[in-house]
Amino acid sequence: MPDYFEHDITLASFAQIDREIGAHGFTPAEYAIARRIIHTTADFEFAQLLQFSGAPTAAASSAFQRGATIVTDVSMVAAGIRTVAQRTWQAPVVAAIQHAPADLASGQTRSAAGMSHCIEDSPKAIVAVGNAPTALLAICKAIEAGRAQPALIIGAPVGFINVVESKQALAQLAVPHILISGRKGGSAVAAAILNALMIWTWQHS
Repeated sequence: MPDYFEHDITLASFAQIDREIGAHGFTPAEYAIARRIIHTTADFEFAQLLQFSGAPTAAASSAFQRGATIVTDVSMVAAGIRTVAQRTWQAPVVAAIQHAPADLASGQTRSAAGMSHCIEDSPKAIVAVGNAPTALLAICKAIEAGRAQPALIIGAPVGFINVVESKQALAQLAVPHILISGRKGGSAVAAAILNALMIWTWQHS
């Protein structure tokens, strides 16, 4: 990759990952995503947890080219992608939690309420969830109700409560998506997936 995106230390780290991971079944685009997640986390298990459905790289490329908004669940994911977004597709980035209404419905989280609001404004957005499973469940419900048709969903919430269930709900939907199965994930992982997608599609479009 050009130095525009990667420092020498990052490139050396990628080379080390290549040596350690060896042969794999990823496409080049999928491997670019897997490698960046491993670089971010130093956890090779993500190579087994990463799942792709519905040609997500092609879906992302089309969405970026038409100027789609990126909606993240929390501010940390948004902060982690803004530099690459500005250097590549100049995609608008919105953190759903910052758009939650002051008065929440009983039992509703700020991230879920914010996601519902943002997806109403940008029903064909690229959606990335790296923290809050309730936000992922909110977008899944919006799709099932016909209120949203996101270009792509990245499902990588982390934790114990509703995390696996939210990912299973996403896996059942006929929408392009990338997900991290099981309990693992996190804001840094979601940002790594998005950054890899933006760089790959920018370099190969």
